Amino acid sequence: MVRKFVYIIVFALFFQANSLNAGTTGSEELTGSSKDSAPECFEGVSRAMFKLNHGLDKIIFEPVAKGYRALPAPIRKGTGNAVDNLRSLLTLSNNLLQGDFGRAGNTAARFGINTTAGILGIFDPATRFGFEDQGKEDFGQTLGAWGAESGCYFVLPILGPTTTRDAIGLVGNVFIDPVYQITHNTEIRNGVVGNGNYSEHNYYYYRSTGAVDFRAKNIESFDSLEANSIDLYASLKSLYLQNRKQKIANSSSTIETQDDSDWEEIDAN
Repeated sequence: MVRKFVYIIVFALFFQANSLNAGTTGSEELTGSSKDSAPECFEGVSRAMFKLNHGLDKIIFEPVAKGYRALPAPIRKGTGNAVDNLRSLLTLSNNLLQGDFGRAGNTAARFGINTTAGILGIFDPATRFGFEDQGKEDFGQTLGAWGAESGCYFVLPILGPTTTRDAIGLVGNVFIDPVYQITHNTEIRNGVVGNGNYSEHNYYYYRSTGAVDFRAKNIESFDSLEANSIDLYASLKSLYLQNRKQKIANSSSTIETQDDSDWEEIDAN
C-alpha cells in the first residue's frame, strides 16, 4: 500500500511539472508582479533541482515527445481526446467540491456524450452539441477556491515545481479521482466492476500518455520561452504562479500555447 501511495505522488507531481513545459510567444508576459509571486522555500536548492529537471527534459522527456509528434495527427488527436475525457472525471469531482454545479453539469454531460457518441472519448461531439470544454480542475484549485493561500514555492528533483497548497492538492487528487479509485480499488475491480481490465497499471499508462501528449503539444512554446528568457527559472516560476491563479479564478488565460485547452496543471497533476 505504501508503495502504491508513493507511486501516485511521484506521477502526480511529474504531471504537474509538465505544466511548466508550455511557454509564451514573448517574455513580456512572464515578467510577473508581486501579486503573481510566492515566497521561496530554499531557493538555492530549488534552482539546483530545476537544472537537474531541465537536463532530464532535454535528455528524456523532449525526445520522447518528439517521437510521439511523429505519429499521424489523427492518432495524436484521438489519444489526447481520450486522455482528456478520463481526466474530466477528476474535474467533475472538484467542480462538485467547489459547489460549482453549473460546471459540474457541463463536465458530466461532456463525459457522457464523448464516452458514448465519441467512442470512449476519442472524438469530441459534446462540443458540437454546445457543451464546451470549460477547463480542468484539480484539488489544489479547490483548496484555492476555499480560500487557502499558495504557501511557499519550491522545486522537487524529477517531480518539478509546486507550492505548499498544490502539493497538498496533489495528494488529495489521489482520493477523489474516480479513475484512480477504479483501477486501484481491489473490491471494485473484483466485485462491482469485475475482471482485471481495470488494473492499477492502466492508471499509470493513462497518466503517462497524458504527460507525453501535453509535452508534445508545447515543444515550440517551451523552446520560444527558453530563447527569450534571461532567467528561465524565474520566468517559469512566474508562469506557473500566474497560471495557477488564473485557474483558481476560472479566468481566461493570456498565456498562449499550441493548445490553450490543454494548459495545466499541471497539473498538474
